Amino acid sequence: MPSMPRNDPRQYDDLAGEWWRPGGHFELLHWLAAARARLIPPAGSAGAVLVDAGCGGGLLAPHVAGKGYRHIGVDLRSVGLSQAAARGVEPVRGDVTALPLATASADVVAAGEILEHVTDLPGTVAELCRVLKPGGLLVLDTVNDNPLSRFVTVTLGELIGLAPVGLHDPALFVDPRRLAAECASHGVRLEVRGARPSVPGLIRWLSPGVQPNGRPLGSIVPTRSTAVLYQGRGRKSEEPA
Repeated sequence: MPSMPRNDPRQYDDLAGEWWRPGGHFELLHWLAAARARLIPPAGSAGAVLVDAGCGGGLLAPHVAGKGYRHIGVDLRSVGLSQAAARGVEPVRGDVTALPLATASADVVAAGEILEHVTDLPGTVAELCRVLKPGGLLVLDTVNDNPLSRFVTVTLGELIGLAPVGLHDPALFVDPRRLAAECASHGVRLEVRGARPSVPGLIRWLSPGVQPNGRPLGSIVPTRSTAVLYQGRGRKSEEPA
């Protein structure tokens, strides 16, 4: 993997066995999926649609399974999609910068840990908002763009095993003010809050010799600072942007 360019999507094929391995490279993504699901209310009507943009192996699925949505997952990599499908997600192969879904077809759009991987942020935000119904809900989490986040996520994170080497390109990290402005231009007023992994969970996960016997090993907790990791939640206006 280090021989590939940073942020190369092919890395997820090599890491396919990590999606559901307890204590594996994607352990932190499970905590994030649980935190993201807490921002999603139960479906307000029969047949409500949840679009999971960049769904990967379907980590959001167990956390929204009882909320009444038709859960559609969109991702570039077929290996991850097959794992998502096995957990009840309706798989759609596609790019989040050009979602193969109808305009105003989703009651909820979830964009978890994907925005820091896209090379066209304005185009991606436009697509997330396009498929969202008026009054629909956008929920997301991503990594801030500043020296501290780059150090924590890439320099330190890759050194101690928080993230696989080369998975992130820090040039793509996302300033929350920029993201809020992009969302606002499409009629979504985004509110953000900081988030961080629980310290006891990190210690359990990263301690040598620990044998995980199920999840969760830890959780994501809210914090005042958006300096490294943050969540966003906003509804699409009923009126044209």
